[in-house]
Amino acid sequence: MMKLRVPVVLLFWVIIGLVSTPSAALAGAEQDATETGRLLAILLDSGRVTVGANQALINDAAKGDKGFTPEVFEKQLVEKFKERSGVDLANLKSANAPETAKKLLPQLVEASKLTVAENQSTINKKGVGFKGFAPATFGTKAAAKFSSKAGVYLKQTTHDGLLRTPANKADGFEAGVLQKFADPGYPRQGEKIISEAAEGGKILRVMLPLYYGKGCLACHGEPKGEK
Repeated sequence: MMKLRVPVVLLFWVIIGLVSTPSAALAGAEQDATETGRLLAILLDSGRVTVGANQALINDAAKGDKGFTPEVFEKQLVEKFKERSGVDLANLKSANAPETAKKLLPQLVEASKLTVAENQSTINKKGVGFKGFAPATFGTKAAAKFSSKAGVYLKQTTHDGLLRTPANKADGFEAGVLQKFADPGYPRQGEKIISEAAEGGKILRVMLPLYYGKGCLACHGEPKGEK
């Protein structure tokens, strides 16, 4: 699949409380927070990928009930996430993942399922092709639901030229990270991240790049569908 140099970035912030923590414990806490952020970003994107894989079905104007229920979505999501991360959401207790991740990942799964559930009437609308329920809209809604309950900031953003949802506009910090990810020398394989502690170590930002493929350009191309 063709890759572009303009990435979508999933941005994750977590309060890790390192101000009065001994240096050795601080390093461990930051490492765990970084891995938790990476896994959350991969999980959110796995949900986006799952919606994208069902886009033709969702957009089928001739069909009413699509059968793309929250339960069907969850099954596909769990499989995709395990494929990418090696973590089995069905067996988190024995997974090689930070305890914080084990608490937060199920919350993001529930937020994602709720997003699919709340859009069933849209998904199953007959006589309408594109209904506005696409990977980007799913990601925005699922991230907002998760963030409001988990207290963890999860966001997807991109360059202004490819932005379609104003709420996802990059701030100054995010715009700078986008430039780093767009560098031709930045690794494009695997789940490579950038992490940075901020506010005296109280906040850790973890950013995962997602590079647009040809299939994304129908909505995000400039001009639409061409670049």
